[in-house]
Amino acid sequence: MKHFMKRISAALCLVLTLFVLTACGSTDSAQETISPEDQIFLSQMAESTLRTLDAMTDEELALTLESAEKSKDTALSAGVSSWMGVKEDVGALVSIDAITPSLTDDGYAADIEATFEKRGMTCHIEIDEAKSGYTAMSFSPDYTVGEKLTKAALNTLMGMGTVFVVLIFISFLIGCFRYIHEWEEKRNAKTAPEPAPVPAPVVEEEEEELADDLELVAVITAAIAASEDTPADGLVVRSIKRAPVSKWKRS
Repeated sequence: MKHFMKRISAALCLVLTLFVLTACGSTDSAQETISPEDQIFLSQMAESTLRTLDAMTDEELALTLESAEKSKDTALSAGVSSWMGVKEDVGALVSIDAITPSLTDDGYAADIEATFEKRGMTCHIEIDEAKSGYTAMSFSPDYTVGEKLTKAALNTLMGMGTVFVVLIFISFLIGCFRYIHEWEEKRNAKTAPEPAPVPAPVVEEEEEELADDLELVAVITAAIAASEDTPADGLVVRSIKRAPVSKWKRS
């Protein structure tokens, strides 16, 4: 009996817990529901935004973008830039097919399904909780599979082409380093001052004093006296120098 009562108590607790969770979930769902007034406001705001952008000329879009950038309204500037990028791909607005308002963490959002001359497009717009400004804006045209593949191929080719161009340019610069080095050496050689000529070493003729050699002095004195036919006593030898070899050869 006691076991049976415990089982009944556990079942009642489980039922009560499920009831509380269900009630909480219902409360949260009620809080996440947009009021009819907000739905009307979001729908009108989204439609007005899309029709205004579609009616603006390129000059007006450029001025709007410049004004948004000056005021640092990043959401509006990003939205206008996105629209300017897809405007030529979609053409003029034909009809607005559906608008779906929703809640976000920091405000409200609206998704617009629209038909244009060239293709359909989905527009996503978000505003803050105070409904005073945009927090996000984007445009997504409905491209076909072939168009998506073509764009992907073009982006790949552009990316690879840019890489190859940069690599070729770097290789060209590396190849020019050798010529730049040679040019610098030639320029330095032209501008460098010429070294002063080194004077040749002066070879001083060694004078060999032979006056101290008495025997040689006496012999030379006697030879001179005999050649001049004068007495040897009248001659005085003060120095004796060796004559260059070339003189002896000439004589």
